[in-house]
Amino acid sequence: MRQKAFKPAWASRRLHKSAVEVLQHPEPEDTITSSYGKFISNIKAEHLSPVVLQRSKRMVLDSIGVGLIGSTTDVFALALQHCQHMYAHDEISSVYGRRDTKLSPTLAAFVNGVATHSMDFDDTWHPATHPSGAVLPAVLAISDMMPANCKPSGLDLLLAFNVGIEIQGRLMRFSNEAHNIPKRFHPPSVVGTMGSAAACARLLSLDQSQCSHALSIAASLSGAPMANAATQSKPLHIGNASRLGLEAALLASRGLEASTQILDAVDGVSGFSAFYEDYKPCMLESPNDYGHTFLLETQDMGFKRFPAHLGMHWVADAATNIHKLLLEYGPGEVQIQDILIRTPKSKYINRPFPKSEHEARHSFQFNTCSALLDGEVTVQSFTPTAMTRPDLLALLNLVRVEHPHDNPANFNQMYGEVQVTLVGGDVLRGRCDTFYGHWRNPLTNESLRKKFRSNAGVVLPREKVEGLIDVVEELEQLEDCRVLLSQLQ
Repeated sequence: MRQKAFKPAWASRRLHKSAVEVLQHPEPEDTITSSYGKFISNIKAEHLSPVVLQRSKRMVLDSIGVGLIGSTTDVFALALQHCQHMYAHDEISSVYGRRDTKLSPTLAAFVNGVATHSMDFDDTWHPATHPSGAVLPAVLAISDMMPANCKPSGLDLLLAFNVGIEIQGRLMRFSNEAHNIPKRFHPPSVVGTMGSAAACARLLSLDQSQCSHALSIAASLSGAPMANAATQSKPLHIGNASRLGLEAALLASRGLEASTQILDAVDGVSGFSAFYEDYKPCMLESPNDYGHTFLLETQDMGFKRFPAHLGMHWVADAATNIHKLLLEYGPGEVQIQDILIRTPKSKYINRPFPKSEHEARHSFQFNTCSALLDGEVTVQSFTPTAMTRPDLLALLNLVRVEHPHDNPANFNQMYGEVQVTLVGGDVLRGRCDTFYGHWRNPLTNESLRKKFRSNAGVVLPREKVEGLIDVVEELEQLEDCRVLLSQLQ
C-alpha cells in the first residue's frame, strides 16, 4: 500500500509549515546515523512480512489491553491529573479508558505510556526492553492529531509501529551490556525514546535527514536511572519515552537539527554510547529489491501472564509446580520449614519484604510465595488484602535466596528454581527454564485474547472489547485508523 503524503494544509492546523514540506538537504555523510535515517524514511509497508504483521498485531492488542487496565491505577490517575491541571487544554488525542477526556498529542502519549507500564504488565523483548509501550501511544496520538482527510491507514500505523520496534532492537544489539538485566539505565527510557521518535518520523513521512535529526534529538531526551524501579516513577519512563520521542519527531519536522553522528562511535565524544560503555554500532542497511528482514521476524515477543517484572515469571512457574505437589498431601497435612530460591543476581528484584505493590512486582520472594500459596500469580495478588495475608507473610520469613554461577542475569539464558523443605524432611523442587509467554514459548492467540479480555474488560463494555479484537486482527486491511481509535475509550 502506498504511503500517504501529507499536504501543507494538514500542518497549518497544528504544526509549522515545515513539518510537512520536504526540506532540501545536502547528501548526508556515510555515517551510521544517516543509515538509520535512510532506513526510517525509505522502509515501505510491502517490506512487512506476514509473520511480522501477525506478531506486531499481537503486540498492539496486548499493549492496548494492559494500557486499558493500567488506566485504573493510582499512578495513571496522578499523571492524568498533573497533565489536566498544569497544562493548557488542547483536546485532540484520546486517553485510554476515558471517554470524555482528550489531551494534546504529546500529553496523551505520556499518560497512555504511563498506563501501559503502570502495572509492569507490558511486553518484553531481548535484549531487555519493553518495546510496545514506548511506541504505540505515540503513534496513536499522532493518528488522532491528523485531520479526517489525512488519517493513516491501519497498514501505515503498523509500518510506523514496526519501525519503532525495529530501531529499539537494533540499538540494543550494539552492546553486550544491554543483553543482561539492566543496572544503570532503564532500557525503555533509552531505546524506547529513540523507537518512538523513529515511529513518529515514519508516520509523519519525514525525509532521511529529518529522520536522522529526530533520532539525534531523541537521544538528548533519553535516559532514566534504575533506582526508580519498583516505585511509582518507573511507569513515567515509558510515558516519557513515548512523549519525548514524539516531540523529537515534531521538532525535526520543523527543521530543528542535532548531531549528525549521534549513533556513531566518535573518539572522545559521547553520543548514544553514553548509555552503554561497550557500544559498538554498525550500519543499518536500507531495504532493497529483496526487502528487509525485521528482527521481529526472527525473534518473537515475550508476553506476561501476570503484572510483574519479567524475571518473576520463572520463579512463579517453578513455585506453581510445587503448589501442585503440595496439594497431594491433603489439607492441613503440610508444614513448610524452608524455602530456597535460586535466581540470577540482580539487586533491584531481590526484595525480601516488599512494602508496596510496585516493590512486590519486583520481588522474587513475593512472587514465589504467592504462587506457592495460591498456585498462580494474578492481578489480584498485588492488592493490599493479598499482600498482607498472615500466611503469605509467614512464608516470606522462610525464604532464602542463592545465586548460582550458571544462572546469568540474562532473560535469554536464566532459569528459576524453587526448593521447599517440609517439616518431616520431604524436599520438593520446581524449576523453570522457559516460562509460558517467553519468546521461546509464546502465548497462543487464545491465551493472548483471554488476557486482553480480562484486562480491557475492566474498563470497556464487552462489545467494545470484542470489537477491538476484531479491529486489530484486521488492522492492515483498514483504510482509516479511526476505526481503531474510536474503540479505545
